[in-house]
Amino acid sequence: MLEEMRIRSLGVIDDAVVELSPGFTAVTGETGAGKTMVVTSLGLLLGGRADPALVRIGAKSAVVEGRISVGPQAPAAVRAEEAGAELDDGALLISRTLSAEGRSRAHVGGRSVPVGLLAELADDLVAVHGQTDQQGLLRPARQRQALDRYAGDTVAVPLAKYTAAHRRLRAVATELDELTTRARERSQEADLLRFGLDEIAAAEPQPGEDTELAAEAERLGHAEALASAATLAHAALAGNPEDPEGVDATTLVAGAHRALEAVRSHDRELAGLAERIGEIGILMADVAGELAGYADGLDADPLRLAAVEERRAALNHLTRKYGQDIAAVLAWAEESAARLAELDGDDDRIGELTAERDALRTELGELAQTLTDARTESAKRFADAVTAELAELAMPHARVIVEIRQTEVAEDADGIEVGGRTVAYGPAGADEVELLLAPHPGAPPRPIAKGASGGELSRVMLAVEVVFAGSAPVPTYLFDEVDAGVGGKAAVEVGRRLARLAKSAQVVVVTHLPQVAAFADRQLLVAKTNDGSVTRSGVTVLEGEERVRELSRMLAGQEDSETARAHAEELLETARTGN
Repeated sequence: MLEEMRIRSLGVIDDAVVELSPGFTAVTGETGAGKTMVVTSLGLLLGGRADPALVRIGAKSAVVEGRISVGPQAPAAVRAEEAGAELDDGALLISRTLSAEGRSRAHVGGRSVPVGLLAELADDLVAVHGQTDQQGLLRPARQRQALDRYAGDTVAVPLAKYTAAHRRLRAVATELDELTTRARERSQEADLLRFGLDEIAAAEPQPGEDTELAAEAERLGHAEALASAATLAHAALAGNPEDPEGVDATTLVAGAHRALEAVRSHDRELAGLAERIGEIGILMADVAGELAGYADGLDADPLRLAAVEERRAALNHLTRKYGQDIAAVLAWAEESAARLAELDGDDDRIGELTAERDALRTELGELAQTLTDARTESAKRFADAVTAELAELAMPHARVIVEIRQTEVAEDADGIEVGGRTVAYGPAGADEVELLLAPHPGAPPRPIAKGASGGELSRVMLAVEVVFAGSAPVPTYLFDEVDAGVGGKAAVEVGRRLARLAKSAQVVVVTHLPQVAAFADRQLLVAKTNDGSVTRSGVTVLEGEERVRELSRMLAGQEDSETARAHAEELLETARTGN
């Protein structure tokens, strides 16, 4: 239950405290006095949108604080404690601060929390109903949502399954559409990949082959020069057989080695040099032998050179198209083979998706039928309950009907089969829900937006809200002038109905009707001071003579009119004895 709200620097309110009590509380006051700020303040406490324009001119920020009593095991208390909040003697302290720059902060139980937590708590604490809610309920989509909320799990369970299947169907349809609409592009891509892979497969390039062939071509192209250089080097090292008198390096090194070997025993340093010269001789002999083998094995083969260049040309053709070298070409081939396999599998994928789409449509049709059946059963109970409420609100002959229908589409259109017909469908099923009103016997049922006058519409909406209150009770209900357009006897019945609702819950009503305010257990007056603001003393509890004066003002605009006073006292007496 909402026990108290303190409002500072919000709209016309400078600093005011609104003390509430169990039962039925009516909030009244002159037009523009700030009654709506009570609703706005509660909206902020419940996580509503924070508009910086609400901050009082000249103030840096607006603050709304609320004290709400909750049971220790109540869902709101449990959720608040999970967020780190602490209860204050069984009450939850909530505050919302809105700066003039637009920044907003929220606190619950002394702990700073995201504003979204306030909205979570609100679902279990307070239900707010106002003119905006009425206008929203005139839309068929909102009427379907209202019926679903009233139906509870009988609709919620199959609706959750339907929503999941619908979401999957949308994903399958999107992928299928992409595969089919891009079939030509994907076919062209597959042809290009297949052509490239065929070229590479025909050439059969080997890893590193381009590097090896380049080296071989270089060697074959300079075979004569290489052979001549190797022969001359060999002769310089090992001698020329055709010149027996020639001096070669191997012979000279051998002579030097022999000279040092003859005296090495006399000097250790010289012995070391002799060993090094011996090593040089061995190395020179090895190099000379390799040079001889190189020269003998080198063959200036023009045919082999031509074959190498031809092979290199084939490989260069591949590197120009598929990669900077053969390694890159082979990597491209590996990636392209995987991509081609994916593209070639599209036909299979299209078949799989088509089968899944058809199965999902069948499943959606079955779930949609389940939803239709559940909504039809709930619609009858809902319509009967609202009709009964209207009888309590001075509309004894009015009848409310909840019409549920589907829109047929052509068989080849995007539809699902429900009850043997192909119908349009959406995220919430195939049903279109609309509230119809027959205000008196013989009148044809018409949509409530067209079939009800202003006063009748307000009573229909109030009846709907009361029915909701019975199906999904919360501790506190706030009604913001839902009695607009109602007067006379109907207004008395509205007050009486709200008083009955207050026997099982806290009801706060912002009203301009004395007939409604008279039924309240407690009446609060919101009044401005001379400077146009509402201060701490501007929200007062009316009792006795003060309440009679306020009701007189609401009746006739004159607090001291004897006729108005008599009427006000009569209203209070009716409320006391007629509940």
